[in-house]
Amino acid sequence: MNLRRFLIFLIAGWSGFFVMAVEMLSGRILAPNFGNSIHVWGAIITIFMLALSVGYLLGGWLSVNQPSLRRLALILISGAVTMLPVIVLGDAALDWVFDVIDDPRYGSLFSATLLFFIPTAISGMVSPYAVRLLVAESRLSGHYAGQLYFVSTFGSAAGTLLTSFYLVLYFEIHQIIAGLIGISLILGPLALFPGPSTDDAEQEN
Repeated sequence: MNLRRFLIFLIAGWSGFFVMAVEMLSGRILAPNFGNSIHVWGAIITIFMLALSVGYLLGGWLSVNQPSLRRLALILISGAVTMLPVIVLGDAALDWVFDVIDDPRYGSLFSATLLFFIPTAISGMVSPYAVRLLVAESRLSGHYAGQLYFVSTFGSAAGTLLTSFYLVLYFEIHQIIAGLIGISLILGPLALFPGPSTDDAEQEN
């Protein structure tokens, strides 16, 4: 496996980890204001699914026009940067929503949209964009798509398990989110400047 393909799979796997880790933490973030009921989790899951579906559409659309590893890296970085308001403004935003919307069902729905929709949608763009980067021949499209979605889903499973079983036991929520953002901001630049061999591979596609 060459460096370019390795970075594509790495970004896809990490993006899956990132999304599911944030989704697991979102319940803890909303709980002080809206509780931890099935209504709150229903709102969270709905928003994450809708955001991912929008991200899949946008990622597929963007991949049509001169796809590159650098642009995939920028998508990853953008998803991380748009998570920063959760750390900086999240508590104040939740307090405001709690004061404005009495019903915890709709309060949690609006809060999840406000805090998590954009970063999740951007993260959802990674998988379809990555598939396009991997596919040089149509006959191999299913093969590469299967590999990539395996890596992405495995990352999602790892993010769910590690976050819920271990990370929340040793770190504060904002520390975990800061760590997730930090890893994305390290991984993204690695793919922005991967070396001449990767650039040549992009031109071949």
